[in-house]
Amino acid sequence: MKTKAMAVCVVAGVMAICGAARAVSIDTVTVGNLSNSADTTGYGAVDYEYNIGKYEVTAGQYREFLNAVAATDTYGLYNTSMDTGDYGCQITRNGTPGSYTYDFSGRPSGTEADWVDRPVNYVSWGDAARFANWLHNGQPTGAQDGSTTEDGAYYLNGATSNADLMAVTRETDWKWAITTEDEWYKAAYHKNDGNTGNYFDYPTSNDSVPGYVNNSGNLSGTGSPFIEGGTDPGNYATYDGDGGTDGIGSPYYRTVVGEWENSDSPYGTFDQGGNVWEWNEAILGSYRGLRGGSFYGNDYYLHASNRYGNDPTHEPHSIGFRVSEVPAGGPPVIPEPMTMLAVGLSMAGLGRYLRRR
Repeated sequence: MKTKAMAVCVVAGVMAICGAARAVSIDTVTVGNLSNSADTTGYGAVDYEYNIGKYEVTAGQYREFLNAVAATDTYGLYNTSMDTGDYGCQITRNGTPGSYTYDFSGRPSGTEADWVDRPVNYVSWGDAARFANWLHNGQPTGAQDGSTTEDGAYYLNGATSNADLMAVTRETDWKWAITTEDEWYKAAYHKNDGNTGNYFDYPTSNDSVPGYVNNSGNLSGTGSPFIEGGTDPGNYATYDGDGGTDGIGSPYYRTVVGEWENSDSPYGTFDQGGNVWEWNEAILGSYRGLRGGSFYGNDYYLHASNRYGNDPTHEPHSIGFRVSEVPAGGPPVIPEPMTMLAVGLSMAGLGRYLRRR
């Protein structure tokens, strides 16, 4: 598995830790094949070209966001469980309100470089929207206001409640945004073979269940030990395949983004199955949409037929996000987020998942 390091993570790994924010570079891939048909699930049809994050947003990227806008952290972009939780991404907050800084100094093991390229977790839908606004606005430094986090791709204006965040929609002049469900689905499952309705069942360019790291620390089906930076046999993902491992196990649980270098989607995205659930813009009753499963769940959640959701204020250990970028030529018009349909969503099943263990 070859680490797919992004420019920002390389920078973060070699520069001294400090409170000053550094520029974040989001590596993207282009999703074309305009006006492709939807899958049999009803999702995946997108009639415009767009760019999507090649990887999930990482802890290192989110750390830079916090250092830029969260010296006071008016709207709670930082969750202390990032540092103190058993599954935390190990972003540490230092100092007092008004002078907070963020680094990886509280990590339980390893070096900063061992943590920065793993996906951020303990983030809400609102946190993801504010991160997108910050990218949209050119990554400014300052208080959380209309010039940094409260306007841009989304007009938030202090929205922190479930009701207020459910009412937020993408603005027509967006530059960066949380993915729509169709944008996410197409990048994950479409076969990248023209404007067709041809899709894979899993976001690893495959119709077979991906392999995983088992309880013995081996790559399932091979007997070979899992070693980060080793060779990916293809069609692997970071999830709990045999109950109890939780991804790759303690202390990291989540792999470095892009670790499974031979298990990307046809468009070249990584980890759309496993690692962390990813927020999208869909409205599912009183929930915001989630896709892709996580290190904490089994292969059932990686399949294209499964869509879920949660309160937009919820910040669990198993949720992160990726972003979309407008392509050259300006932003396309995005339809209103879809409301919940019965197809593909079992709220009872979701409840069982969220209560697991």
